Amino acid sequence: MTTELSDRELEAYLDESLPAEAAADVEKRLRDDPALLARLQSLVGRRDLGDHSLGAIWQSRRITCADRATLGAYLLGVLDDRRRRGLELHLDVVGCRYCRANLDDMRLRRQEQPEAIGSRRRKFFESSVGRLRND
Repeated sequence: MTTELSDRELEAYLDESLPAEAAADVEKRLRDDPALLARLQSLVGRRDLGDHSLGAIWQSRRITCADRATLGAYLLGVLDDRRRRGLELHLDVVGCRYCRANLDDMRLRRQEQPEAIGSRRRKFFESSVGRLRND
C-alpha cells in the first residue's frame, strides 16, 4: 500500500530537496495520479501568490543549511558534538541535497593537487590586478 504524499513532501519535491529515490517516486506518482498532479499545481499556485508562512521562509532561505565554514569545520573534525550531530541530522536524515553538494565539492577541493590550487589563485589575482584602488 502506498502512503499519501503530504503537502510538505510535494513542496520538498518542488524545491528539489528530496533524496533522488524519493523524487523519482514522486514523479512516477504524479504521472499516474491526476488528483495528485492537481494538488501539486495548487501548491505551485499558492507559492506564486507569495506564501509567507514561517516554514516557507525557512525553506526558501535555507535557514537550516550550514555555511561553508561550518561544513569545512565538519570535514576537519573540529565541530563540537552538538553541532556535529545537528549537521549530520541535516545531511543524513533530512537529506539536504544542497549541503551534500557543498560537502562533496569541498571534499573534491581537498583532493586537488597543490599546482591546481596555485594556478587557480594566480588566475584570481591576475583577474583583479588594476581593479583595486590605493585610497
